[in-house]
Amino acid sequence: MALIGLTTSVPVEVILAAGHTPVDLNNVFITAPDPYALVARAEADGFARSLCAWIKGIYAVLAQREDIPVLVAVTQGDCSNTHALVEVLHNRVEVVRFDYPPDRSPILLSQQIERLIDRFGTTWAKAQQIKEQLDRIRAKLARLDRFTWANNHVHGWENHLWLVSSSDFNQAPDQFEAELDEFLAEAGQRPPLKEKTRLGLVGIPPIMDGLYEAVEEFGGRVVFNEIQRQFSMPPPSRDLVEQYGAFTYPYDVFGRVRDIKREIKARSLEGLIHYTQSFCFRQIQDLVLREQIDLPILTIEGDRPGRLDARTRMRLEAFIDVVRS
Repeated sequence: MALIGLTTSVPVEVILAAGHTPVDLNNVFITAPDPYALVARAEADGFARSLCAWIKGIYAVLAQREDIPVLVAVTQGDCSNTHALVEVLHNRVEVVRFDYPPDRSPILLSQQIERLIDRFGTTWAKAQQIKEQLDRIRAKLARLDRFTWANNHVHGWENHLWLVSSSDFNQAPDQFEAELDEFLAEAGQRPPLKEKTRLGLVGIPPIMDGLYEAVEEFGGRVVFNEIQRQFSMPPPSRDLVEQYGAFTYPYDVFGRVRDIKREIKARSLEGLIHYTQSFCFRQIQDLVLREQIDLPILTIEGDRPGRLDARTRMRLEAFIDVVRS
């Protein structure tokens, strides 16, 4: 059994079916004791200051660990800098490329999954069996999500943490499920949270700490985490091709817009916070979101790991006041 690094969500069912452990390197980076030091390590090795901190974090994690021999890198459907990253890493790890087809073609997506199956020496049947096991966990995550926006028992930060971790199930699906069961049992006994201004957080998961706490401090509550929810693979699907074809993150922004609009209506959202990462091409998509979504939108930008800065706190407070009024 080997640890298999991931640059973002891929069909983890294949990796688990082969007896290996998927490791989302983004989660390893951001939960490290000092993620800022990992960014500094990458820059000391020659990475430019004007480059996404997530890419530098993934590099630094792999540079200091020898127990991850294989990297599954999404080179179509995620960060364009991944192409250069895998070239830098070619002497450190074996790189397996995975490409999400831009047009969501089921045939091309099936071929990509087939390549993973061949590389890791498993079968479609075994991967489908793992999918059915993970679907049980994903159904519980959907319940947790509903606890957030319908029952008002779960904070936005808790929602974020559980859903974002479903990209690799914290490297241990069985333990993840057991801990999730405990959390759901505890959360179900809580009194409902006091109703506040209902907000959605769209865009990639934020790199800074304290964002959710600041929102609640200023009278808002995040009841929708867009991309984090996508990592939990909603809605239920019949097979891997259908599941990863419905996954909005690696495809065009218009599929994301449709998903966001559905959730705005279902969750009675009053405003959106659009998080963008410095030096990321997805910043440009802010123009489309503002054009197509008829809600107040606050766009905030993050660069490196660290506490939420004073300027962004002030902007959040003013935005929530405006939405409330």
